Amino acid sequence: MVQHRPGGDAGAPTMRDVAARAQVSAMTVSRVLKDDSRVSEATRERVLSAVDALGYRRNETARRLRLGGSGMIGLVVTNLANPFYSRLALGVQEVAYEHGLRVLLSNTAEQVDRERGLVEDLAARQVDGMIVVPAGGSHRHLAPAALRGMPIVLASRPPAGMDADCVLVDDFDGAEEATGRLIEDGHRRIGFLGNPPALYTGAERFRGYWAAHEAAGLAPDERHVRRGLVDVPTAERAALDLLRGTDAPTALFCTNNRLTQGAIRAVRALGVPVALAGFDDFDLADVLGLPLTIVSYDADEIGRRACQMLIDRINAGPGTPLPARRTVVPTQVIRYGTDPR
Repeated sequence: MVQHRPGGDAGAPTMRDVAARAQVSAMTVSRVLKDDSRVSEATRERVLSAVDALGYRRNETARRLRLGGSGMIGLVVTNLANPFYSRLALGVQEVAYEHGLRVLLSNTAEQVDRERGLVEDLAARQVDGMIVVPAGGSHRHLAPAALRGMPIVLASRPPAGMDADCVLVDDFDGAEEATGRLIEDGHRRIGFLGNPPALYTGAERFRGYWAAHEAAGLAPDERHVRRGLVDVPTAERAALDLLRGTDAPTALFCTNNRLTQGAIRAVRALGVPVALAGFDDFDLADVLGLPLTIVSYDADEIGRRACQMLIDRINAGPGTPLPARRTVVPTQVIRYGTDPR
């Protein structure tokens, strides 16, 4: 049994514990963990058996701190008022905590200049790396070369003008499937409420909306498309305008939870039977009594994957050549309520 060590974690096994159990030196344990070819197979198996029995985990954070790391990472998002980003932050914090890292959180409000300032400030504080949900159409100021080699991972939006690891949502397929469900329900006039088209998510979700129509042999009506919406009030006004118009849509597709909530307000105000579909699940969506088709995904998982990618970069050390990686979090469509038609 591993005893409590003063100044350490109760019960946390060390390399010396592994060495004692395997009856080898700590140096031999280190060589096994580094996959050193000079260690015999019999010794390797004995050491790995001791590692498994004790539940030993190499303390990469301690090693990093000894090499001059800060033990902190930065997280820069675009809108803390959006529940998506709070869930993403929780996912980042979960993995960071497991590795003994602290997270410094900042908000850009989709302003590139503010993002530049925050990133420069975090770099000046010598954080070990950064996770950024980027604003704007060019991300060259986020390239490691511009940040003195600091590791960086992008979340929710892919890199533009530079190479970097990134974690994305399956925006296109989610939008196509949700719009397709509305078409299967018999809707032929489906309005679109979208965030700014310059945003990757807005462009991909519009592309999915359009592709679902084309797959069904339909042509979306441009009069029913509203893009560039940024919050609940702008979405509500756009939905009211669409639903009061001639030949109004019988359904609306919205590209994020805030726009869906704006559409719900408009539908409630007018009292019209309109089916709604949108990206991002949200609290109480299941008890509203409205026909809702929601594209859901694990926002925490985006944060978890991004943080693990960043830790991989940090642990690899400066100058280690690793190709840029991209991973996509899948979506699923959830149906709430019933179609009123």
